[in-house]
Amino acid sequence: MGKKSKKSREEIIAKRLAKAQAGAWVPRPFEGLPFEADLICLRELVPAATATVRLTEEHGGHEVVLASLLPAAWQALHRADGVLMAGLQVPFSSADPSRDLAAAILEVAAGEPGTYVEANSQPGEGPRLQDVLDLSAPFDITLHETFDYWVPEDESLRDEDVVAALAQANESISPTEKLVSAPSAYWTNMSGRVYVRWAQTQPEEKVLNGLARLHAKGENDLGTEGGKYLGCFRAHGIVVPVWEFPPATQPDDLEEGLASFAARFDEAVSAETALDYEERRAKAGVVSRQLTIR
Repeated sequence: MGKKSKKSREEIIAKRLAKAQAGAWVPRPFEGLPFEADLICLRELVPAATATVRLTEEHGGHEVVLASLLPAAWQALHRADGVLMAGLQVPFSSADPSRDLAAAILEVAAGEPGTYVEANSQPGEGPRLQDVLDLSAPFDITLHETFDYWVPEDESLRDEDVVAALAQANESISPTEKLVSAPSAYWTNMSGRVYVRWAQTQPEEKVLNGLARLHAKGENDLGTEGGKYLGCFRAHGIVVPVWEFPPATQPDDLEEGLASFAARFDEAVSAETALDYEERRAKAGVVSRQLTIR
């Protein structure tokens, strides 16, 4: 009885620990994913985009389309044509959005075509994206001008309610493109104002110091005349600096300057020397212009 009681107590403690860990806030929920920065951009900044990932063989080996947004902001969808989809932009989440996504993906994968999962702030214990995805699979992003990816190509399989929601949803899309001269950098035109948002997975303090070094030299313009640094978003544990450009600026106008700026930025971020007086003053301005997006 003594040994059995001891084993029971250990099991109870283990279950309590697992439950506590499942409910603990994760400051950087997508850390460890090779596409962490782009996934966060699709979740927080990009209106309409998709990227295909693959589950591990242990979890079925299915392909899953990660989408910036699904109909009604669903967390996941098993489309009528059999395509599995997971939505990144949802109205709320638990303390660990990575666990939310994994739970929803596994649920719709086990369900019949036509089923969906709504956002859930209490997914319970279970694996995270880092546990269920084959991280060796490519992560190629496709940006869309519409939300037509919601529906199957075969019109006979389309849900009438989803089709009805498309027209209204499409009106909300701001033109957005992924820049090629730097990873995880996105150009967007929002109501006539042009921005570039460049997600960074390097430690926040190093990013801010790098921006301060460039700012002190008057070079924090993303390498293009007319560029103006606005500030940083903080999203899911990483920093996303933002620049604004004249309204007529197109993505092709930025690529050459961004390539040279990216090299200077990497050098500034990697510098080990302490900030000098002017750089410290510049950093105060850089830090004061931050906005947190959870």
